[in-house]
Amino acid sequence: MAGSLTYIYCVVASSTPPRLGRTAGLPRASRARLLEGERGLYLAVADVPAREYGEAAINRRLSDLGWVSGVAVAHEAVVESFAGATAILPMKLFTIFATDDRALAYARANRARIRAAITRVADHDEFGVRLVLDRRRAAAAVRTRRTAGRAGGTAYLARKKAQRDAALELADRAREIVATVYERLASRAKYARRRGATELPVREGPLLLDAAFLVRRSKARAFRALAAREARSLARSGYGLMLTGPWPPYTFVREA
Repeated sequence: MAGSLTYIYCVVASSTPPRLGRTAGLPRASRARLLEGERGLYLAVADVPAREYGEAAINRRLSDLGWVSGVAVAHEAVVESFAGATAILPMKLFTIFATDDRALAYARANRARIRAAITRVADHDEFGVRLVLDRRRAAAAVRTRRTAGRAGGTAYLARKKAQRDAALELADRAREIVATVYERLASRAKYARRRGATELPVREGPLLLDAAFLVRRSKARAFRALAAREARSLARSGYGLMLTGPWPPYTFVREA
């Protein structure tokens, strides 16, 4: 395409050419296509107009959060369309080369890093886990536990003390729950990684845990079952556990 650049969505490891879906891809881009690299590696690319995706043009639009968000969603949709391939290595947003040959040369120059990443994530998917807190329900559960089995004046005094100590005890309990949930889920994953729990707003309540887990596909059902059991158990104490995935290994492509 005249006046175009080569945009890379991801590197796909597959014994046969991966199937291209019908995902539209980036705004103003061509349909995704494949460039065959070395030994079962494929680059999922598209042609993008230089006037809109050249370095200067992108820099001018980085402050347009609506446009950047739309590009990011489209980028991820193409990456996720290759789900089921041996390994998917998502590229960073706006990974662009002047030509197909330059893109392939990049892959050759980085073959050792790419192969190491494939070894790390092959036949695995990423799952996300978020743990949120309903302060009212959790505080009530703490008070119930502290006053259970007491009656009369003892119960009244216990309730008063529970109210005074609620904030401290609730914080201690939350830290304990977060550590326990993370450790249990991490034991079923190849790798686990916590993200800052304040990075994203959550409507349901304060976000206590935002974590990613790299799980072998053959163990995904067991991982989901464990997460479901944890969610049911925690709900009684005012905590909400949400599981998402499977996703391409966005978090684990690069070593920490």
